[in-house]
Amino acid sequence: MIRTYHFASLCFFLIFWLNILGSQNIVPNLKNELDGLLEKAYAADGPGVAVLAARKDQIIYQGARGMADLEMNVALRTDHIFRIGSVTKQFTAAAILRLAEQGKLDLQDDITRFIPDYPTQGKHMTIEQLLTHTSGIKSYTEMPEWDKMTHRKDFTPAELVDFFKNQPINFEPGTKWKYNNSGYVLLGYIIEKITGKTYGEYIEEQFFKPLNMKDSRYDQTSDILKNRARGYARSNDDNHYLNAPYLSMTQPYAAGSLLSTVQDLMIWTRALHSGKVLQPASLNKAFTPHILPDGANTYYGYGLVIGNMYGSPTVEHSGGIHGFVSNLVYLPQEEICIVLLSNCDCQPLGDLTEKIAAKIMGIKSPPDPIAVAANDLEVYTGVYQDDKNEERILMLENGSLFSKRRGSAKIKLQPYQKDRFFIDDSPVRITFTRAADNNKMVTGLLFSDRKSDQKKWIKVSNVIPQAPVAITLTTQQIQPLLGEYQLLPGFNITITNEGQRIFCQPSGQDRMEILAVTPLRFMIKDDDAELEFSGDKDGSINKLILFQDGRQIPGLKVK
Repeated sequence: MIRTYHFASLCFFLIFWLNILGSQNIVPNLKNELDGLLEKAYAADGPGVAVLAARKDQIIYQGARGMADLEMNVALRTDHIFRIGSVTKQFTAAAILRLAEQGKLDLQDDITRFIPDYPTQGKHMTIEQLLTHTSGIKSYTEMPEWDKMTHRKDFTPAELVDFFKNQPINFEPGTKWKYNNSGYVLLGYIIEKITGKTYGEYIEEQFFKPLNMKDSRYDQTSDILKNRARGYARSNDDNHYLNAPYLSMTQPYAAGSLLSTVQDLMIWTRALHSGKVLQPASLNKAFTPHILPDGANTYYGYGLVIGNMYGSPTVEHSGGIHGFVSNLVYLPQEEICIVLLSNCDCQPLGDLTEKIAAKIMGIKSPPDPIAVAANDLEVYTGVYQDDKNEERILMLENGSLFSKRRGSAKIKLQPYQKDRFFIDDSPVRITFTRAADNNKMVTGLLFSDRKSDQKKWIKVSNVIPQAPVAITLTTQQIQPLLGEYQLLPGFNITITNEGQRIFCQPSGQDRMEILAVTPLRFMIKDDDAELEFSGDKDGSINKLILFQDGRQIPGLKVK
């Protein structure tokens, strides 16, 4: 939800910025193609997006589409100021690393060194675990108590910590990864404890002013701010836009309360990756994905996601906050920075980011498919397992190859080279491997997605499972399931029934029928997703898990 910076001198900065401004010789064809992508993604008369792309110090594209203020009929520009949500976290992480460089903290310090009264429940919780989302502390944004009324309340940092500190931990600190806004609240509080300044003052002093990030600041809702874009949301029936629900910006705090522009975020990214913000050893830590004790890769460093795009490494983070979404991606091999800021939280930016990156990198996406006979595709069918024993099923239907995971949509794989496939409207690439002593035997596949360049799946002898058969539940079995479950802030699933028929309705979406496979396991009719309910020993149901697109999203019953 927030961000950070620092430069050697104002003189150096002025030279740096003048070089940027003087080098905006945008390639006409690229500009036209990227303008076309924005026009396709956003209507001219609705909330929109501001985009900037740069290679090294040269801006190669700037563009905006949509409206900054629907009521005042103000068109969006690239100098408009947006809430950046969780992009803030890299600024918080950089501030912590700078304090470590100065000897004012150690990343292995227990958090009670700075917050003595924090109830660690007898566990050793370190600053590094806060940075990497491995502390096990419950994220306050997942608490049922963090409701619409609470969103309107102003908190001091100490009060915000008090709001969540007595919650039970999710797991033994350091053993698992779970995205956690509470951890970054604690990091902001530690910064204040050490420096004697507010979080916003420290970020301004250390990063914004030295880098002349003149349009970046800690958000104060009451401030009159020139060029501030208004935030919007979609109505529940998706037929019109609404002003985004109110959120006191004291609550996202060091996890997400910063404001910025696409230009300022480019300045920050260039400074960070060129060593102007942190020492090389600190940068290396920040850019190294944290590995769990069991060897699992979290793909998360310090306030940054470590992934890849079209086979090239990325250092990135996205953000989502009431009325706004953001995406900041850096490709270190190509020295390309891509920034997208939108003033509506109604559509994610990942797909548009990937399309923009492909255009800039000169990658044909999707590749040109080739024709492969169904008989030749048969060799790829079967069950594949990853290192967690999760299964991916490959099957033939109507002469085409499809891939499916539990709770995920069935995806068509398109061949473009021998043993190489792509997925439409996606940067995913799949490469099949064959036995060294038998070129006709497929042994596995390498899956290149937005996380890992080559995730391995091994072909196993398991039989392709048959589709589950729906069963009918009794009224006594149905009643405990009914209610409203919160999966994410602002995203609930409501379970209702009409006699023996059971329905789910996600926030802002149509009601869908769900079919029981077991008394607690359901398929969503006409959608490749599943729900699984669970509860207490007394038989009450208070939890569910949504299985969709390879993810497991838990939710607690709130009504």
